[in-house]
Amino acid sequence: MKRTLTVFLLSIAPTLWAQDKVDREVIHRIKQEVFDHTEVMDHLFQLVEVHGPRITGSPGFDGSAKWAASRLEDWGAKNVKLEKWGPFGQGWSRSYFSAHLVEPQYEMLIGVPLGWSPSTDGVVSGQPIITPFERKSTRKQFQQAVDEFIEKHRGKLRGQIILISDLQDVNVQAEAAMKRLSGDDLSDQAKAPEPRVPIDFTDPDLEIPENAQKRNRILSQAPMWWLRKWSAGLREVQGGFNKFLTSEGVRLVIHPAAQGDGGTVFPPRSGDRHLEHPAPPPSIALTPEHYNRIFRLVEKKVSMKIEVEVKTAFHRDTLDSVNVIGEIPGGAKKDEVVMIGAHLDSTAAALGATDNGAGCAVMLEVMRVLAKLDLKLDRTVRIALWGGEEQGLLGSHAYVKEHFADPTTMNLTGEHGKFAAYFNVDNGTGKIRGVYLQENDMVRPIFRSWLEPFNDMGAATLSIRNTGGTDHLSFDEVGLPGFQFIQDPVEYSTRTHHSNMDSYDRAQAGDLMQAVAIVASFVYHAANREEKLPRKPLPKSRPAVPE
Repeated sequence: MKRTLTVFLLSIAPTLWAQDKVDREVIHRIKQEVFDHTEVMDHLFQLVEVHGPRITGSPGFDGSAKWAASRLEDWGAKNVKLEKWGPFGQGWSRSYFSAHLVEPQYEMLIGVPLGWSPSTDGVVSGQPIITPFERKSTRKQFQQAVDEFIEKHRGKLRGQIILISDLQDVNVQAEAAMKRLSGDDLSDQAKAPEPRVPIDFTDPDLEIPENAQKRNRILSQAPMWWLRKWSAGLREVQGGFNKFLTSEGVRLVIHPAAQGDGGTVFPPRSGDRHLEHPAPPPSIALTPEHYNRIFRLVEKKVSMKIEVEVKTAFHRDTLDSVNVIGEIPGGAKKDEVVMIGAHLDSTAAALGATDNGAGCAVMLEVMRVLAKLDLKLDRTVRIALWGGEEQGLLGSHAYVKEHFADPTTMNLTGEHGKFAAYFNVDNGTGKIRGVYLQENDMVRPIFRSWLEPFNDMGAATLSIRNTGGTDHLSFDEVGLPGFQFIQDPVEYSTRTHHSNMDSYDRAQAGDLMQAVAIVASFVYHAANREEKLPRKPLPKSRPAVPE
């Protein structure tokens, strides 16, 4: 019997050793503060309805950054600062938009000005002409499409209002726009992806195919530096297209929404932050139903008239941006750091509630809760609200390069070795359902222990997969443990992501409160864990690319 018991204990010992201790008394206190005294929606109100939209370099962004810094100071955070990084380029903001179909019958048009497009010269009125142009997703094919457009329309566009795309499909919705992750969805997330033949992203001739399936396969594997390079190539071609339209004297460019219906506008991109890139003519996007009505009237040669007025501003007084930084100093290991973050900036069309006012509100509330409860924290806890995320993780990339390592050389600073973990929230308003491990299987037993007290709140899934598109990647690309949480999509991408409907009312208070409790608990346990979180092997240096 004694020998049998010994064998049994030895067999389970690795499991026992792998489990991290969880302080349930502290978790109970965190839940009480979060659920009984939440201020998360108050933070969101300030970010979205007072300061939004928050385009990097705009007055809305600057005002929200100063407000967030002042709140951190109110809660007793130390070393609060607006840490400069850059150059970013020119900021942009909108101040007025009006669009109407006047003839043959009146209709108010739903739309938005495109980011980094200039103001109209007063009210622009008249009948548009159709000049359909199809965007392409590779530089070579995009350039070919631009060349063909220029050859066809040179000398014919002066003083014109142009409809830049064909009729848009508007399909009856077969499924609800709102979605929660089901048990099957989460089971699929928990499965490791099928092994794939690696793609050589250092190949200078690598192109993204037009075939959607093949294109998505490449984009899903592409590192952030390569995506920046690809985007830079498309921006350069877009700049040439904008230069042609402006030199031809186009008065107004009208786009259909890139997706969306029922008054939701997901606008395409046109201008950008780079001073050296030509701005487009005044440009707007309309919801597909309204774009299609105008298109059909023109196509069928019905006499018609629209009136549009746009007022925008370019902000060139400073080309740098800032990240909002603040700390709760640690105790026994105060020189080691646990970081949390979310991006503060939004896009041109949006107030930025679910992308990413929600994440910022969650992280600010985490700092408030930790300070209010005066919890023992061995390591320093640092928050960062990033600028320039929407242009390619620029703020977090600059911060990591300054403080930890330059990914193009992989020369490490002294702070690199003292970094414990980074946790990010940036997938909308949805509740947390688990964590993407970012191929770091060593943290699996740790996170399983930390999630267990929240299993009854729907958070239990661990996915070995990488997830992209947000600021944890800046840490991961220099070998630091950075993680993004799995979240319910809710209306992300169907209604709120980069759209004119990304408003305060789309945020779900209960979801954000659940996220605060989980993140605060993760931060507490990461700050007090005996060892820093395990790391993957250091990556190799990667090529330098345009920012």
